Amino acid sequence: MIDFNKIVNKLSKKWWKIIFKEDIFEIIDPEKKSDYQNYLDKTIYKLKASWVIISLKSWVYIIPDNEDLKLNEVDLLEKYYLKLLKKYITFYVWSDYFISWNKALEIHLKDYSVANKVYVINRTLDKKVKIGDYEIIFKTVYTTENWKKLNLFSRFYKFVDTKQVEDIEIKIANLELALLQSALVSDSYEWIDVTLLTKTIKKYSKYLKYETFEELARFKFIMSFNRLKEISKTIDKSLYEVFLDIIKKNWGLFIWEGLRKF
Repeated sequence: MIDFNKIVNKLSKKWWKIIFKEDIFEIIDPEKKSDYQNYLDKTIYKLKASWVIISLKSWVYIIPDNEDLKLNEVDLLEKYYLKLLKKYITFYVWSDYFISWNKALEIHLKDYSVANKVYVINRTLDKKVKIGDYEIIFKTVYTTENWKKLNLFSRFYKFVDTKQVEDIEIKIANLELALLQSALVSDSYEWIDVTLLTKTIKKYSKYLKYETFEELARFKFIMSFNRLKEISKTIDKSLYEVFLDIIKKNWGLFIWEGLRKF
């Protein structure tokens, strides 16, 4: 077991500024967690009292620089939000994931701000992580095929882009998949963000891949296509025709839904 000064020294050399309780255990002795629990708690208390670490939430800490010491919790979270998001993703699902729904669209639009909810699509885990008023939602997605429940992660994974945001590499649904998923209600208590969908279509309508939409149509996104059709109607006529054609080819007659239920 190493002494306090060596722990401080090792922490100061960590380039990744977000650490979990488990990271401090790794420094002390990963093989004897139960033996050193009391020592760990005292060490964390001392590290916090010495401002070597700052608590962001229970068992989640920032290794601060001088500027961080001047920030409140809200500003700290905003500054380190993407690092914290990536840290949780790596901790729970490693690299087997992609971000979708609204946050994926926001990242495509270069908006990296804190989101109320971030959906992390993965193969096996359904879990909610609370950070103050915010949530990271690990979510599996399924469909029914030949009367069997089918996990869609591997099928959706081909529609994933990797983005570099500062020094963070993050996987997100491509524009087409993110649009379709964001046009679905992900939670019964939520509304679809028509403004975000409209903004994305206005900016990227000329760059959307029609063949990708046709591939994704087999995953039963009829409500999404119908909503995106109505939004694109006054923005890009050719895109509107693409959505209309996909609906007709895959589902025949469709119900005009407009924007009244958004």
